[in-house]
Amino acid sequence: MKQSRRIKLKWLGLLFLLWGVVFPVISQQRTVTGLVVDSQSGESIPGATVMVQGTQRGTVTSTDGDFSILATNEDVLRISYIGYESRFVSVGERSHLIIELKLETFSFDEVVVIGYGQVRRDDATGALVSVSSRDFNRGAITSPQELIAGRVSGVQITSAGGAPGSGAAIRIRGGSSLSASNEPLIVIDGVPVDNDGVSGMRNPLSTINPSDIESFTVLKDASATAIYGSRASNGVIIITTRSGQHGKIRFNYDANVSVGIKTNQIEVFDAEEYRQVIYDRFGENSNAANLLGNSRTNWQDEIFQTAIGHDHNFSMAGAYMDVPYRFSVGYSDQSGLLKTSDMKRYTASMNLTPTFFDDHLKVTLSLRGMFNENRFAPTGAIGNAILYDPTKPVFDENSPYGGYTTWMDGDRPASFSPVNPVAQLNQRDDTSEVFRSIGSAKFDYRFHFLPELVATLNLGYDYSNTDGTVVIPENAAFAYRRAADGTDISGEHRVYTQDRKNQLLDFYLNYNRDLPTIQSRIDLMGGYSWQHFWREDYVHATSINRQYLIAPERTIPTENYLVSFFGRMNYSLMERYLLTLTVRHDGTSRFSKDNRFGTFPSLAAAWRINQESFLQNSSVVSNLRLRLGYGVTGQQYITSDNYPYLARYSLSQSTARYRFGDDWVTMARPSGYDANLKWEETTTYNVGVDFGFYNERINGSIELYHRETTDLINEIPVAAGTNFTNILLTNVGSLENRGVEFNLNLRPVVTSDLFWETGFNFTYNKNEITKLTVVDDPGYQGAYTGVISGGTGNYAKIHSVGKPANSFFVYQQVYDENKMPIAGLYGDRNGDGEITIDDRYHFHSSAPKFLLGLSSRVEYKDWDFSFAGRASIGNFVYNDFAASNANYRYTYSNTYIQNLPKSVLDTNFESQELLSDFYVRDASFFRMDNISLGYRFADLINQNSSLRLSITVQNVFVITDYEGLDPEVFNGMDINVYPRPTTFLLGVNLEF
Repeated sequence: MKQSRRIKLKWLGLLFLLWGVVFPVISQQRTVTGLVVDSQSGESIPGATVMVQGTQRGTVTSTDGDFSILATNEDVLRISYIGYESRFVSVGERSHLIIELKLETFSFDEVVVIGYGQVRRDDATGALVSVSSRDFNRGAITSPQELIAGRVSGVQITSAGGAPGSGAAIRIRGGSSLSASNEPLIVIDGVPVDNDGVSGMRNPLSTINPSDIESFTVLKDASATAIYGSRASNGVIIITTRSGQHGKIRFNYDANVSVGIKTNQIEVFDAEEYRQVIYDRFGENSNAANLLGNSRTNWQDEIFQTAIGHDHNFSMAGAYMDVPYRFSVGYSDQSGLLKTSDMKRYTASMNLTPTFFDDHLKVTLSLRGMFNENRFAPTGAIGNAILYDPTKPVFDENSPYGGYTTWMDGDRPASFSPVNPVAQLNQRDDTSEVFRSIGSAKFDYRFHFLPELVATLNLGYDYSNTDGTVVIPENAAFAYRRAADGTDISGEHRVYTQDRKNQLLDFYLNYNRDLPTIQSRIDLMGGYSWQHFWREDYVHATSINRQYLIAPERTIPTENYLVSFFGRMNYSLMERYLLTLTVRHDGTSRFSKDNRFGTFPSLAAAWRINQESFLQNSSVVSNLRLRLGYGVTGQQYITSDNYPYLARYSLSQSTARYRFGDDWVTMARPSGYDANLKWEETTTYNVGVDFGFYNERINGSIELYHRETTDLINEIPVAAGTNFTNILLTNVGSLENRGVEFNLNLRPVVTSDLFWETGFNFTYNKNEITKLTVVDDPGYQGAYTGVISGGTGNYAKIHSVGKPANSFFVYQQVYDENKMPIAGLYGDRNGDGEITIDDRYHFHSSAPKFLLGLSSRVEYKDWDFSFAGRASIGNFVYNDFAASNANYRYTYSNTYIQNLPKSVLDTNFESQELLSDFYVRDASFFRMDNISLGYRFADLINQNSSLRLSITVQNVFVITDYEGLDPEVFNGMDINVYPRPTTFLLGVNLEF
């Protein structure tokens, strides 16, 4: 009773406190009237929203554009309308306001984020693209990169598959390396994150809740990226998260429920068809026929499910005691199409932007945390579902292996037989828990005695911790094996952990001053950066009874440092002629002291032609700008090994051990190394034209670029007898990328009720290796890559001089008069009368020649409709699964039979023809990524609240001639691809 009384008194005191704050404000309110008109035509704008900033008070203009609202002298009004730029107007002592709204354009005064600072969009001289939250892709998006897939020319984003939270390969203007990383540098709220990924996560970027992201800025050419020096050869993506603004508290709840379905699968013989295949090939009374069962099992149906997911995000933003803030929490639960795969993610973030000393000191605090629970399903189950005998049931009550049907060889599971895919999923418990936190504290101080000078201190961190386990029970047939000493090994218990730390310190000075006497503006920046990366991995695996060692216990710590000095100058003359100079001097602990430091300069210039007298007053041309850029960037992320230049010993794998008495001792062996290893360097030349017509109703850009990477890091074979590993990482060779990018944005209709915007982008990229050896060797074919699953040590791709990287290297298939491939018969391309390795030839590449993106958005009153799609043209895929399994060789073995894909009928191959160009197929495609329809209920609770309901379909359809499961395959090797679901989504957004 006393506690209840205390609670009531607290609420009563709070009400009195609120009344004391609110009553003086109410007493100062008065009626303010106004008129909202079009800035060009002068016509009134009916239905425009007029809000008192930071409050829930608002109104809508009448049919004549008039409005009336209660406000105080200190209030600021926000006036907005579809198709027009929003305006903020201070009330002051005025009682009547006339407010002009401009048609919405790409504002040249808009500030875009660049490395170590910001720049007006119209002052940017480099090739950069900023994508705001309004233009993001919509749907059940758990990974940030999905927000901009297809939205930016020159950027190819290929997801690893349809698993919840899947990672993605991001390529900006093609790859610049062969063996080193081709991923761009990701900078999150000023913190460059490690490209090495996080153990136990499908995608390290899923740390960030997509609903917390305000914008992406993609830096593409060297003049834009060189400020990041040694890490920028593959481009830079800057992610900026949302922050609070001055005004009273605003709440936002965003949620969706999704249903994902499988729309495609590999065609196989059903039970009756397969029975006939066995009878036709081996006879009805054969041993093979005796292995047939009596069931009709669609194994692919058994392993896939409807993927159900739901996502919830809540945020509050405003200002408290003149400190803008934003807090958010999120929860996502996504199951996968493949049974037993799922992801649960919990996120929280905080952004504070207080100012002190009359706004001379601005502090930006950003803190975000994520806890991720994953269960991984083995994708090998997809291949086993295709190959398992469809006449066999899922379960066998007589089976000692968990009750699952199992192929037996006497009293033990048959070797090399297909695995029961349902058992493979259910009996493998592969889980991880990942905690990750990224934070930064940025201090910008504008000197009182010299306001043009700003000092910035940026402190950041990125910390993650992973705990993962793989548990396979003793009765799992697929985990049974026999060791060399005759010991039976069953089940597995694997434990792995990882701790990572990334610490950052940046300090730089910025001097910005207008020079009116010479009509100039100069912006100087210079600073220092220090970053430390540390990682420790632990792994240990035994049989489930802990009696047999599978992987020896290892704790592997590693670290590297990066120190840098950098500077930039932006100069503007008469608002027409722009010049940017940047330089960065980097040092990394990854290289020896003789090669540790590198210098990376850039130069860019722009001419704002539309500001010249002959175009300045043009009613047609609203923007015309020519840009030229040159720069050098580097690559120091050559491998996950932080000590490639040092002579070291490494522990052998568990199979390479020596027995001392009763103990097995893991041996160590020398690793290959190159003491003179150094940076890869990429030099880029860029020419760009930005254009806009009719007040930006038509706008876009076209870019031409040429990139050359020298001192290419590549793996080369080591001479026999050196006692090293058989490959060595060293600097050898060069690589070129040349291309064209085109962007076009149209706004055909902008009226008071209807707004229509559409965008198109196009990319052409040509990749060519120009050097691979220290000394020219015409007989050197190249470095093999693209390991295939069939056989042992086979490669389907090669890096060769004069050809694109990752070109397929195969035999030319010969066909009969019916256009059927003839098994074992290939073209004698060198004419020596024999079919040898010298007859293999370069046959297309996995990289697309052309990329296209198409998007559109329509808003009609309270309705909105949007779609986004993209195309990849000229990308080829090696169908690894078909090459290995679409043949009759393994249909029957003494102890088991197995199904096969129906594509075997296209060849009728009796055995594997692994390197036939028949399996290299054109996988060009157009994918409609998402279609969304929404309706907004305004003034739901009061004039400051709204509710938006939406229906979205993701992965709507794919148009392609490729016969595999999915034409979008990273690196062009199609084996056990996790299918992408078609997802139907119901979303709700409540704002008040």
